[in-house]
Amino acid sequence: MDPTLTLIGASMLVISILLSPLSSRLGMPVLLIFLGVGMLMGEDGPGGIRFDNFEVAFFVGNLALAVILLDGGMRTRAETFRVGLKPALVLASIGVLMTAVICGAVAYWLFDLNWMTALLMGALISSTDAAAVFSLLQGRGLHLNERVSATLEIESGSNDPMAIFLTLMLLALVETGSESSAWGAVLLLVQQFGIGALLGVLGGRALAWLVNRSHLLPALYPLLVVAAGMALFSAANGLGGSGFLAVYLAGVVLGNRQVRMMPMILQAHDGLAWFAQMSLFLILGLLVKPVDMLPIAGSALLLSLVLILFARPLAVFTTLWPFGFNRRELTFISWVGLRGAVPIVLALFPVMYGLPEAQLLFNIAFFVVLISLVVQGSSLAGFARWLKLEVPAPTEPYRRLPLDIAAAGDHELMLFPLRGERWGEPRPLNRLNLPERAAVAGIFRDRGCIAPSPELEVQEGDVLALFALSENLVELGHALSGRQPPQHLRERAFFGDFVLNGDALLGDVEQVYGIEFDELPPDLSLAECFARRTKGHPVVGDRVTLGPVSLVARATDADSVTKVGLKLEDSKPPSA
Repeated sequence: MDPTLTLIGASMLVISILLSPLSSRLGMPVLLIFLGVGMLMGEDGPGGIRFDNFEVAFFVGNLALAVILLDGGMRTRAETFRVGLKPALVLASIGVLMTAVICGAVAYWLFDLNWMTALLMGALISSTDAAAVFSLLQGRGLHLNERVSATLEIESGSNDPMAIFLTLMLLALVETGSESSAWGAVLLLVQQFGIGALLGVLGGRALAWLVNRSHLLPALYPLLVVAAGMALFSAANGLGGSGFLAVYLAGVVLGNRQVRMMPMILQAHDGLAWFAQMSLFLILGLLVKPVDMLPIAGSALLLSLVLILFARPLAVFTTLWPFGFNRRELTFISWVGLRGAVPIVLALFPVMYGLPEAQLLFNIAFFVVLISLVVQGSSLAGFARWLKLEVPAPTEPYRRLPLDIAAAGDHELMLFPLRGERWGEPRPLNRLNLPERAAVAGIFRDRGCIAPSPELEVQEGDVLALFALSENLVELGHALSGRQPPQHLRERAFFGDFVLNGDALLGDVEQVYGIEFDELPPDLSLAECFARRTKGHPVVGDRVTLGPVSLVARATDADSVTKVGLKLEDSKPPSA
């Protein structure tokens, strides 16, 4: 083994990691930094590294995407499927197809390609990279409403397989050009969806069973999950199914079951996913020769603008309008068409198939990704705030540690730092309103540990260690939050001064607060108002404006609003 290659590879990783904080400072996706480092180290950059092994890049790209999808699946909560499953699947199928057709037609006109090759170009760039989107949003401290976040979250795991299917179908048509190939591609689509979904669900259940019945060192559980995920990915591909769909669904099943050492597994897989993304984008950056992209820069820029400003918005508005999204939500989802790893990896398929236009397609796809990361990636956070899609974020523990003993059941050790104005005055432990099944383990103060007692007072700067269940996180967040959010996200500013039950009738609200709702019947409940406006799937943060009053969904249970905030638009107290 050449030590020089090892040194170069490790150095590129170190440089990428050290430069990653620039992402949040500049407001751009961190993936753009990884790509930039790879390009700078490439043949046309100062590094001067000559790398043209597409086979290695293809192999690394597929494994990296599998790791990323497995991690994304484990972080997808089953509750999100209630709100986002149907719209996300429609967007990931019909929306991807619409995007591919529109971009293919533009590519046919711009690059003088035949129709099948042009449609193949459209398929290559039809998939979004939601992982990059959420890494950017989380880095900027954004917390979106559940309808938007759930749709984007599920789309991230389902549109990649759809783009891969389209690419494989069109490659078959480009190679043979026969109708029989088209029918074969349709059968391939059904086969890949069916086998991939079946193996994903069954594999996820089997993996959950295996983890819970294994007695291993804590550090080995994350390795068991990733190894089993890669085995499932390979098995699905070997049987003719979609390995990407299989590994994503396996992650979803695993992440929504009671699994031993799950917090540790998620923590380790977060690092593995980052390593996969870094490795993938560094290698893809090495493959690119910026000099080769100069002749196509103008046409590729025009294709990028059509994709960003026309194809993606048209697909989003057409597919999601029937599901109760408002215009602000649709506009933001349209802008969250961030392209990332998948289009570049897909562009390696024509190279592996030996198509004459393969290098041109790869260069175009790479240029589109660059434009998308720069234009959309640098503006997502500000765009979300401008559209007022933020909702108050719950307080999360600083650290969660699993308790791998049977006697502890599902309890975890959680650490909550006490910060903010609320903790300026000391408060005794017996006044913290903790959930019934939560117990204080100790208080860390000035590098020392204090044993808990009911009369012990806690204050700002303390770290509260307690045993609790994951289902108690929302209650714990309310009890232990102290930091003041921005003015527009504070509870009174966001939800209003008055809290009402969802089953309260409009007529009763009119009488109590002296407000008239002429356009709606008085026997209509507040929850029914939200159900009408949101097509039956309300989420926290939804608003119903009735004259001078805004009703804001404060809490939900399944598809019903249970708590409603009443907010006067003129901010004046209502008459008695």
